[in-house]
Amino acid sequence: MDMKTLTDRLREAGLIFKSLSPILPAALGSRKRIGIYRAVDTKGYYAAVFVVEKKSRFLRKDAEAIEALFDVLERHIDAKVPAKYLILAAPLCSKAKAFLEEHGWKVFVAERQNGE
Repeated sequence: MDMKTLTDRLREAGLIFKSLSPILPAALGSRKRIGIYRAVDTKGYYAAVFVVEKKSRFLRKDAEAIEALFDVLERHIDAKVPAKYLILAAPLCSKAKAFLEEHGWKVFVAERQNGE
């Protein structure tokens, strides 16, 4: 997902950030194909935005992997990140949704691009 599409999706969800900078998954020791962004909201607080696009269902094990990656992100930027957002372009398993909400994630299910 390119930056313009990402900012449009965030705006549709009512989220506006002063800055949005990408972090490579390899910098966090991950080989996953995922978009990871460190954002600063209008009040100056950090937020983490994860973007996942896949064809198969997003399962509980995927949710646990995202939570573990978030913990690594906090250590990487050496700051506490109070807001966690997941933009998901895939079917979402109910157990994964419950796990994410229990751990403070706000999940936005987006439509996949290009008729996939």
